[in-house]
Amino acid sequence: MTEIANVASADVALQLDRASSAQERFRIMYEVLRDRICMLVYAPGTQLGEEALAAEFGVSRSPLRKVLQNLEADGLLLSQQGIGTLVTDIDVDELEQVYRLRMELNELTGRLAPASIDARLRALFEEMHKRSVALRGEPARESFARLNIDFFHAFQQLTENQPLKEVSERLFYQTCRIWLKMIPSMTLENEVDIFCREIEEICSAVALGDVLAAAMIRKAHLSMGFTRLRSHRQGP
Repeated sequence: MTEIANVASADVALQLDRASSAQERFRIMYEVLRDRICMLVYAPGTQLGEEALAAEFGVSRSPLRKVLQNLEADGLLLSQQGIGTLVTDIDVDELEQVYRLRMELNELTGRLAPASIDARLRALFEEMHKRSVALRGEPARESFARLNIDFFHAFQQLTENQPLKEVSERLFYQTCRIWLKMIPSMTLENEVDIFCREIEEICSAVALGDVLAAAMIRKAHLSMGFTRLRSHRQGP
């Protein structure tokens, strides 16, 4: 994951113009659109027009159509004949099996080719910790969602197993929108506090060089988070 997804809309066309290959241009458009979907810039049910997006990005519709097809394969978009391409909705119950698989994959992060903790990784997780402290001091939905995505990509660097990374990333993006959708009716401050404690615990494990401990902490918090989501959905 690059910083491409975080750039302003006006800069996307420039990034695409500077891209050195068709593959890089595809990645830029894919990450930008995926980010917008997962940050609810494009809410569930939003129709994405190929013509408008192609004009925004300064590309033809052909490469853009390939990007949309990949996002549909990821479960983030749905193409309906006579209607167009729509952002899919999200449901806790329907994604239960995805969550359970993510729990197991998190543990595998600490067992399959765990990364050697060096100064770069320690600095990365220290930065994540600093951002969590700032979020705790000033809770906000968008900041919560942004840190959730960025921390996932930091956590991905704890394994060098590429197939595991690829599967984990796809499943993460299928589920991460749930939090933004549910938080307006949940207690934001409480969820931020829980997430920040998770980050603090994982960062402590990384500082010690214990990738397996970090992975087990992540798995436990994912399990508890899913349980909270289901309990809130079902009500008292």
